[in-house]
Amino acid sequence: MAGGITDTGEPYSAFVGLVYMFNLIVGTGALTMPKAFAAAGWVVSLALISFLGFMSYMTTTFVIEAMAAANAQLRYKRREQEEVRSDDSDSTSDYSDDDVVIRGRSEPESRPILSVQRSGHTDHFDILERVEMGQMASMFFNKVGVNMFYICIIIYLYGDLAIYAAAVPISLMEVACGNHSCSAGTVQYNDTDLCWGSVTRKDAYRVFLSIFTLLLGPFTFFNAQKTKYLQILTSLMRWIAFTMMIILALIRIGKGSGEGRPPVASLSGVPNLFGVCVYSFMCQHSLPSLLTPISDKKRVGALVLADYVLILGFYVLLSLTAIFCFDSARLYDMYTLNFTDNCHVLDVQVLRYFLGLFPVFTISTNFPIIAVTLRNNWKTLFHRDGGTYPWVVDRVAFPLITLVPPIVVAFCTNNLEILVGITGAYAGTGIQYIVPALLVFYARRHLEPVMGRDAVNKHRSPFRHAFWVWFVLLWAASCLMFVTANIILTDVKK
Repeated sequence: MAGGITDTGEPYSAFVGLVYMFNLIVGTGALTMPKAFAAAGWVVSLALISFLGFMSYMTTTFVIEAMAAANAQLRYKRREQEEVRSDDSDSTSDYSDDDVVIRGRSEPESRPILSVQRSGHTDHFDILERVEMGQMASMFFNKVGVNMFYICIIIYLYGDLAIYAAAVPISLMEVACGNHSCSAGTVQYNDTDLCWGSVTRKDAYRVFLSIFTLLLGPFTFFNAQKTKYLQILTSLMRWIAFTMMIILALIRIGKGSGEGRPPVASLSGVPNLFGVCVYSFMCQHSLPSLLTPISDKKRVGALVLADYVLILGFYVLLSLTAIFCFDSARLYDMYTLNFTDNCHVLDVQVLRYFLGLFPVFTISTNFPIIAVTLRNNWKTLFHRDGGTYPWVVDRVAFPLITLVPPIVVAFCTNNLEILVGITGAYAGTGIQYIVPALLVFYARRHLEPVMGRDAVNKHRSPFRHAFWVWFVLLWAASCLMFVTANIILTDVKK
């Protein structure tokens, strides 16, 4: 849960941490990226995704530095509390005047952390305790900043749930209503087309959404946790599905059967591509959970960089093969669906159904986790020290305000490209750019009086100059204004 210090869990190697980070980032956003690539043009898309990948890596290093600073502050405060308790317990004993003077001189009230660090064997900047972003916000921001953080992450999680709530019924609808015969591939379906009997595709989508809500919605009222084996299974399915789609597209392109003729540049598709890319590189809010359990963090910076390079290459390969394999007009919001109704691409029926149902299994396992996280953030936002919630508020009201809005949004629209774009462009910008930049900025200022000038945070960002912090904030503000202006202008034209 965002907002508290929790157990780090069982330690694992740096390589395992790299794999977990890859699996977290490469998710639903990757499936919506090919259509966004085609709409913006392949040259513009390559330039933008490369730059946004670099920006996301930079803010990731900001969060890691802030995590180390938060650990240092926790240890420093704990040391001060121990010294206060020690002084209180010793005050009843008899001391000579010399003892009092010596203790008063050698242990001032605000002794620099560097002196404490040298007196022990551990580096105070070791990331040993998992400090979530909400907790870091409470440590380094004022009350207004903390509330703004929670509002931002709540909006982002709402968008996440709406995307998941729409993606699963869409996949089920396409499998149940789509034409899976080998004569398909050029058929374009409308929401008003019949699925079975007098039931339209739109009605079928809402039926599956209702079933999805009834099956997974109750988890919002309880605590749900992923199991290790469930993570392994979903990760394996993700790797198989994405690798299969890339290879199948490459084979078709290699045979000269590719239908894609994407434009070089189309500025009208840039705002949505921006949102999709921001969403697809999102991991900052989960970094404490991912990196803290790593047993040896000496090379964590290099591993994170390698992860981002690998993910960027993966996104580029997936998207480029997609836009040159399929006609841009026939790319689905959910890329897996391009393989379920076209036997010219994939003529093995079992594999077509596997790709069609792939989002159902992987997304369904994440929905309860995100719902519980959102519910807990709502509780934290309105929590009063020393106070407790009535049973109805705690067990009914908070789960309902968590579950109902995203389900209503999913009932109103199943356009995943727009949902991912808006979520990434607004709330995603806050979580991925603004919050990490402000965290590292205030963490540096907060610890400077007690650190001493010679203390060095061994996990500090390579982008340690204040220029980079302001550059990120300026970039985030520019992006928000650009996306908003584009939405307004588009509505005016309509």
